[in-house]
Amino acid sequence: MSPGPPPGAVPPGAVPPGAVPPGAVPPGAVPPDRPPVDPDVDLHLPRQRAELAGGSGTLLGAIALGGMAGAVLRHGLAVAFPHDPGGFPWATFAVNVSGCLLIGVLMVFITEVWTAPRLVRPFLGVGVLGGYTTFSTYAVEVQQALAVGAPRTALLYLAGSLVAALTAVRLGLTLTRLATGARHRRSAG
Repeated sequence: MSPGPPPGAVPPGAVPPGAVPPGAVPPGAVPPDRPPVDPDVDLHLPRQRAELAGGSGTLLGAIALGGMAGAVLRHGLAVAFPHDPGGFPWATFAVNVSGCLLIGVLMVFITEVWTAPRLVRPFLGVGVLGGYTTFSTYAVEVQQALAVGAPRTALLYLAGSLVAALTAVRLGLTLTRLATGARHRRSAG
């Protein structure tokens, strides 16, 4: 009799126990053709992974409704406070800065203060605040200021919006944490 394979040996072409077959997706990983809805979701945490369960129609509906509300509000402010092409676009500036402040406030509430229902972040963050704030109008207004010979206004608006928006996010985070007593949780690594 010939001796058999040693104990624990894997026959040629077989996959060892616990290994992932070639081309398969490891447990807990996202298949490349199905990326997560929210890139901030850690798929290794069951509570966060559960956020992805459910219909994408409901998610898209929440984002669309929020986006409509935000865009209507932004449009109303642009109509109420118009500006000349060479003048400083205060309405868009105020919209973008206030939207950044509000996203800072929102993120503290939904990540550090309370457990938000599944559609709160997509509705308010992506929808309302995404529709309310506008990068495209900002870019067009910079171009318009340059086109009418107002390069100082264009540069001030370009740089000022960036600095003010980033400052507003930080201010929203910090003031909301102070007001609620929430503590910033740092991720490991």
